[in-house]
Amino acid sequence: MAVKAKIIDEQNFERIITRISHEILEKNKGSKTLVLLGMKTRGEFLAKRIFTKIKEIENIEIPFGILDVTLYRDDFRMRLKQPQVSVSDITFDLNEKDIILVDDVLYTGRTVRSALDAIMDMGRPNTIQLVVLIDRGHRELPIKADYVGKNIPTSIDEEIKVKMKEKDGEDSVYLVDVEEK
Repeated sequence: MAVKAKIIDEQNFERIITRISHEILEKNKGSKTLVLLGMKTRGEFLAKRIFTKIKEIENIEIPFGILDVTLYRDDFRMRLKQPQVSVSDITFDLNEKDIILVDDVLYTGRTVRSALDAIMDMGRPNTIQLVVLIDRGHRELPIKADYVGKNIPTSIDEEIKVKMKEKDGEDSVYLVDVEEK
């Protein structure tokens, strides 16, 4: 992987989490009907940090769950390799809630569409609001994030690599060249 640029460092990572947490609370007039769902894997870690920040701001714990959309993906059967399937961990009712769905990178929109399908199979929320750390463009579906950490327009030959302490030992975002195959 050829790194072209470091887009976000650890300090800016934390600022983005703080800003998005405040935006969520402002838009929803508090946290009364909110639930947080983090999409496997890095969306889960981002959601947990937002959960912690909202708890710090509001002094209340909102319901937190983990969503795995592997079986809902439209390319699930087309992949040659056996996908890694884990289990969603949502132990609360989603009906009439305002769901804050969290993922690290928004690209084509297909993963988010899969998440919407999964959520609707579990209940009928009031709203589903999307949080992404990075929006890199190139949408294939009409999906738009409600809260964006940073917009990074990319070419098809570039990727965004999000690194988080929980998985990678550092908090950063890199713009990289796609490896030749």
